Amino acid sequence: MADEVRKALENHKKGYNCAQAVACAFSEQLGMDEKEVFRLMEPFGFGMGTMGTCGAVSAMAAVVGMNVSDGNLEVPTTKRQSYKDMKELTEKFQKKNGSVICREIKGVDTGKVLRSCDGCIADAVEFLQEYLNPDEEA
Repeated sequence: MADEVRKALENHKKGYNCAQAVACAFSEQLGMDEKEVFRLMEPFGFGMGTMGTCGAVSAMAAVVGMNVSDGNLEVPTTKRQSYKDMKELTEKFQKKNGSVICREIKGVDTGKVLRSCDGCIADAVEFLQEYLNPDEEA
């Protein structure tokens, strides 16, 4: 198991929500303060607090932004790349898990659980590892 997966799962066991667990696992690698990432990601747990988009998927978006954004407040130029990258990651997650919606993944309405939170966290981290380190073998 890769270090980021281990860290994300440990974060989740400590009480981080899914979004915090994933995004904080990459904070150091991306030069971000873990406490600030933790605070920022808090409302994205429990499917954005409403069982909407899975927190692990939301965290993938945050990591893409931390990785791609040029931070140029005057003339932002990296939005298209961020959107493209996130679309690819979302499609991978959807294909593997059958949904990107927390309530569907948890089977709230159907009784059929598609994936555990730990499974979603591990998948998101693995997809992000591939994204951030495309030249490394899995």
